Amino acid sequence: MKNSFLYCLAAGSLALSFFFDRSPDASFTSRATAAPVVAEASLFPALTMNEPVLVLPALVAAPAKATDPVPAPKPVVVPTEAELAASRDSLAYNYYAQTLGLHLAFDENKDLLRSVTDWLGTPYRYGNNSRKGTDCSGFVTRVFREVYGITLQRSSRSMFSTTKHIAKSEMQTGDLVFFRHGKGPIYHVGIYLKNGKFAHSATNGGVMVSSLKQAYYQRNFYAAGRVRAAAAADAEAAVEESVN
Repeated sequence: MKNSFLYCLAAGSLALSFFFDRSPDASFTSRATAAPVVAEASLFPALTMNEPVLVLPALVAAPAKATDPVPAPKPVVVPTEAELAASRDSLAYNYYAQTLGLHLAFDENKDLLRSVTDWLGTPYRYGNNSRKGTDCSGFVTRVFREVYGITLQRSSRSMFSTTKHIAKSEMQTGDLVFFRHGKGPIYHVGIYLKNGKFAHSATNGGVMVSSLKQAYYQRNFYAAGRVRAAAAADAEAAVEESVN
C-alpha cells in the first residue's frame, strides 16, 4: 500500500516537471509566431492604425484643374480696302518689273506698264497696228490711245514734230524716243520705260523691250520727245496716288 502511494507521488512529480519544462518552448513559439504578424502590420499601418494611405505623386497623374484659364482665340484681322488695293498694286508692279526687266519705284503709270506688257510678242507688220501685227508707229499710237485716250500722228516723223523735245538725261516713263541713221530722216520710234530701256516694235522681233545702251540703238538715237497731254495725265495720277 505504501509502495502504491509512493508510485503515485512519483508519477505526479514527473508530470509536473514535464509541464514546466515545455512551457518556455510554448512561450517561444507564441513569440515566434507573433513576430511576423507585427512585422506585417508595420508594413500596412493604415489598415491597423486608421492612418491615411501615402500615395507617391510620380505614380498618379495630377487631375486637370477646372480653374485653369482657357486660351482666348486669336482675333481675325480683316484687311481694309486700302490695304487690299496696296497689296494688289504691289503684286502688279512686281509682275511688270519682272516681265519688262525694270527696277520700278511703284509710282509709275500702271496702265502704261500693263498695256506694253500685253503687246509684248506681237509680230512686226509694216503699216499695221493690231495684235496680229504692227510696225513701230502703229504700236505707239495704239498704246497711247489705250492708256491716255490720245490720238497721235501715224508716222514717227510727224510724232516728233508734235512733241516737246527734251534732253536724253531728262527722259521719264512715257516719253518717246526717236532714231535715225546719221543725218537721215527719223525712221523709228519707241516708248521710254525706265532704266535706259524702251518698248518698240522691231523689224527683227516685233514688240519687245530693248536698251538704249545697245550699240545699235546708242549709235542711232536721235532725240526724245514728251507728249504734253500724256505727261499731264501722269502727273495728275501721281498726285492722286500720293493723296490716297
